Amino acid sequence: MGNPWMRLGLNAWALGLESSAVIGLRTLKIAAGGAEAEAETRRMVSEKIDSVLALQMLALTGGLGATPHRAATRTVAHYRRKVRANRRRLGA
Repeated sequence: MGNPWMRLGLNAWALGLESSAVIGLRTLKIAAGGAEAEAETRRMVSEKIDSVLALQMLALTGGLGATPHRAATRTVAHYRRKVRANRRRLGA
């Protein structure tokens, strides 16, 4: 695919799709209740905080790149890695 903005758009779309799967898997786990549900809820919140703080630090230090496209691409890649790891973990 030659158009980098199109590639970014497709990666953002994939992030949305993968996120929906994780939301569904987490909902099932949390709905079951118990200690595992509580642990998953805590993990979910702490992961989100850790992830946004890491991304913010990259943005503040120039780690996301100097162009809007590079920053957006790296941001989407950052979140896709996190979501993919959760999908694997929750789907097991």
